[in-house]
Amino acid sequence: MEVHALAWVGLGVVVVALIALDVYGHVRKAHVPSMKEAAVWTLGYMFLAFIFGLGIWGVYGGTYAIQFYAGWMTEWSLSLDNLFVFVIIMASFRVPPDLQQKALLSGIIIALLLRLVFILVGAALVERFSWVFLIFGAWLLWTAWSQAREGLQSEVEADPEYRENRFVRTIRRVLPVTDGYVGDRFVLRHGGRTSFTPLFLVVFALGSADLMFAFDSIPAVFGLTHEPFLVFACNAFALLGLRQLYFLIDGLLGKLVYLHYGLAVILGFIGVKLVLHALRENTLPFLNGGQGLDQVPEIGIPASLGVIVVTLATTVIASLLRSRAQERGSAS
Repeated sequence: MEVHALAWVGLGVVVVALIALDVYGHVRKAHVPSMKEAAVWTLGYMFLAFIFGLGIWGVYGGTYAIQFYAGWMTEWSLSLDNLFVFVIIMASFRVPPDLQQKALLSGIIIALLLRLVFILVGAALVERFSWVFLIFGAWLLWTAWSQAREGLQSEVEADPEYRENRFVRTIRRVLPVTDGYVGDRFVLRHGGRTSFTPLFLVVFALGSADLMFAFDSIPAVFGLTHEPFLVFACNAFALLGLRQLYFLIDGLLGKLVYLHYGLAVILGFIGVKLVLHALRENTLPFLNGGQGLDQVPEIGIPASLGVIVVTLATTVIASLLRSRAQERGSAS
């Protein structure tokens, strides 16, 4: 896939335009989005991703379009896990509802920039060292196990607690922070002294938390496509729609009781796919004399897309059925 520099520029323009639309159309005037507004914009971002995939199909062919759709759906589903943490962060910092949009969008912008660096570095490693896929695959398999274990723990722990990561704790120790929120400001200048508001810490908590998720999601998307352009596009469309999705399913997240298991299946499947690919492209001298193992099966992208779609659908349906059964049981 030969991606011209203009394609990168075009994608950048789209991302900046969507951010500007969010800033001037929604965030500039602090308010709590209605369910209708959140639903319309969530569907709008999903439609944009669909149109982008059609554009990829028209320019580069169906194979790369399917890779994009599979990668975007994987990134989007993993973003649901982000929302659990985002909800906890917002509650922990007691962010006023009308400031949550600005905090989310600012954190997403930081996350996009950090993920772009991560993707470019990862692409360079993948292109030069095929054995990196073994590391990615092993990491995803471990993450899949962690997701399944977290699903078991969440059944007995009804009230998860957010703990500031080391990065945020360091910021709090180094920088002066105001006692409370000052409107929607990040920085306050008063009496010749500059202080940062808790909203500033919230943004960095969201951005740094998302970076932790990127260590799982980006290798997963690399397992579906090796093209950095498509990997970044998947991340961009998934993250940019995350703000609207946050307000849409804030109350629904608690009903997705099997989400961790569904994510574990997806991550485990892609982890196995990466390990198999690494074995087929093997260059390690101590394994088969540095030659690829041709007898190892290769899992195609259509099959990968099918597994992702079926897993997501099964997870959502099973979760809603169980939640409904629990509600009926508690009512009776």
